This record gives sequence, C-alpha cells and structure tokens, in this order.
Amino acid sequence: MNILLLGSGGREHALAWKMDQSPLCARLFIAPGNAGTAQCGTNVDVNPNDFEQVARFVVDNHIQMVVVGPEDPLVNGITDFLQQNPETRHVMVIGPGSAGARLEGSKEFAKDFMMRHNIPTAAYRSFTADTFEEGVDFLETLRPPYVLKADGLAAGKGVVIVNSLDGAIETLKSMLKEKAFGKASEKVVIEEFLQGIEVSVFVATDGKNWLLLPEAKDYKRIGEGDTGPNTGGMGAVSPVPFADQAFLAKVKQRIIEPTIEGLKKEKIPYTGFVFIGLMNVGGDPYVIEYNVRMGDPETEVVIPRINSDLVSMLVHMGEGTLNEYVLDICPQFGVTVMLVSGGYPGSYEKGMPIAGADLVEESLVFHAGVQQGNEQLLTAGGRVLAITSLRSTLQKAIDQSMAYANTIQFEGKYFRSDIGKDLRN
Repeated sequence: MNILLLGSGGREHALAWKMDQSPLCARLFIAPGNAGTAQCGTNVDVNPNDFEQVARFVVDNHIQMVVVGPEDPLVNGITDFLQQNPETRHVMVIGPGSAGARLEGSKEFAKDFMMRHNIPTAAYRSFTADTFEEGVDFLETLRPPYVLKADGLAAGKGVVIVNSLDGAIETLKSMLKEKAFGKASEKVVIEEFLQGIEVSVFVATDGKNWLLLPEAKDYKRIGEGDTGPNTGGMGAVSPVPFADQAFLAKVKQRIIEPTIEGLKKEKIPYTGFVFIGLMNVGGDPYVIEYNVRMGDPETEVVIPRINSDLVSMLVHMGEGTLNEYVLDICPQFGVTVMLVSGGYPGSYEKGMPIAGADLVEESLVFHAGVQQGNEQLLTAGGRVLAITSLRSTLQKAIDQSMAYANTIQFEGKYFRSDIGKDLRN
C-alpha cells in the first residue's frame, strides 16, 4: 500500500524506518520529512497543517493510509477533514479526530475527562486572566512545589514547576497576563504536585480494542540530574525496571481500560495512539497528561523494541481488528540519547556541520533537526539527533549510546550523560 506519514522529527524518522521494513509498504512518502526519513522513503514538500494540500497529495498519489505523527494537525482536525472529504474518505487515517485530540489539545478537557471516568490524577483547577486572583488564592492552598500547565499546545514546554509561592504567582502572571506561551496559556491549569517517578505508557487502539506497547521513561529537563527548564525530551529508556507486571496491571485496570471505555461512552471515535504520562506514587499510577500521538524521543526507543510488523498493526487499527494482531516485543534494553544544539531550549544557531554520524554502526541514529547540505548533514533544530542502542542490559545500552554521543560532533553539541543512570540497580 501507499502510505503518507506526516511530520519531520525524530519520531517520524523512527516510524519511517520501521514502516519501510514492512512488505505491506509499497511506497512511503514523508511530509515534509528530514534528511533521515529521505533514506526510508520519499520526502515531499507538503505542510501537514495545510489540509487542502495534504488531500491533493493523497488523491494524486493514490495514498491508502495517512499516519499523523505530530499533535498540531490532529488538534486542528486533519482526520475529520480527510474523512469528510468525498475524495479521501476511503483512506485510513491513523490519528484521532479533533474531538479525541482534545485530550492533548486542552489540559482542562483532559482533567475533566479523567474526573468523569474516575481515572486517578492530581487535584487541579483552571484559570484565565480574568480569574488571576482566584488562581493566586488557589496557589496559597497548595504545598510546594507548584505545577502550572498551559492549557493548549506548547511543544512540550508548557509545564512549569516552581518551588516558591512567590515564583508560582510570578509564573502564573507571565503565563496568563504576559502570554508567555502565547495562545496556549490563555488558560492555565494549576495542579497538586505528585511526588514519585515518571513513566510513559503507549497504547494503540482502534477505538474498541487496544494494545499496550513497550513503556518508556523520558528525561524532560535540559540539565543533568533533572535540573533546568523543560525541553521536548533529552532521552528515553525502555523497558522501565520499576514498571513491573504488578504496576502495569494497575495501569491497565485503573487507567487504560477506563480511558478507552470513556471515549466509547462519550461517543468519541478514536483510531491511533494514546500516550499516557504517568507518575508512580508509591506503586500506584496517576495520570499527569494525555498525548494523542507517539512521544518524541520515546518513539525512538519504543519502536525499535517492536519486532512485529508496524504497518500490519496500523492496518488492523484502521480496520477495527486490532484484537487479531500479535505484538512481538524485543526483550533487550533500549537507551536513547538526544544530541541538541547549544542554547536549546532557548535560542540556538542552525546550519552547523555534523560529523561522525556515519561512524555509528551498532546503534540507530534517528534524525530530528537535521537537513542535508551540499556535501554533509547540517543542524536544523534544537534537538538534532537521537542515538538508540539495544543491548542485553541497561548498562550496556547506556554505555553504547554514550560512546556514540561522544563520536558525533557539531559545534555547540550538548547531551545529558546521565540518561538511564537513575534506573540502574
């Protein structure tokens, strides 16, 4: 079949790498893709948020499946658009419609959804600029640290954790009154801080049936020891040692099943992935957030651990027969380390030549912010490359990814050297 994958980051390179291995994939197009995805299929100059342009490409190239990588087109309604267009309504779209995408598009909607379906999460309230003073009053009822979340999409950077009450009030002011995150922070959710350790679980669903994919632990902060501002993700590990069978049984019973049943009860059709950010609090899972697509950089560590055919899984999702798909998971440990541009997540320079990526032989290198120059690869974003190693032990996987992280060079290169080290016994 002919497949169109929307997106341009490391997540899309990992998906394209896996999809290209499937005998079911005749032609793979990536819009707009990057230098890495060009090795797996054909990059096309199509904007994922220009729905008319996407639809024209689908028709002209006899596309049978559209896989939506990033969250923006989903929240903006690309699935609805393609399914309501007479020329594209026959095409399988992997990704929820705008109703389901609100789980990520609005933190307030997601928290209300969890409350309606008795899904464990932190206590919360939401505020706007008009209710700023009420927000201050609510902050005064909480114990530090304080968690403030921009309601809308903020590229993974809209969550701020502050240790002092004065700092929390200033943060609330900058988000609501000074538009620190633009439109995304016109509404802010303030919630109770949960003390625990994070883990991300990934669910594939056809709206009725669901499969639990390999879990991962993401490292969001820019600095060693989880310090500094949030980023889009500095690395990931899978499997997660503390997410044992007992813990995952609680996740399935208390969170995944009520989530899928809740979508059905509210008549929200959902074909795609549900990425659930969890906090393990004393052995009990609480939902921090929903995302309505695969994570980045988690995809770069989760997808290589799936031995079975990814395109076959996507077809079963699109046809509503996911219960017939057999998922085969690699038992090895995966460790992904992100190489980022100097200055990220703040301002950074682009166009730096990349050397040494071709020397990586025993690990996978997924391109994120990379473009092809005349003679060599150039940096083109904050997060540049993801290095993923699969080995028999966590320590071996860490060592291999770190070795290659030192091999690859570009001006201003930075990476966290402590990815996975908190999970070692």
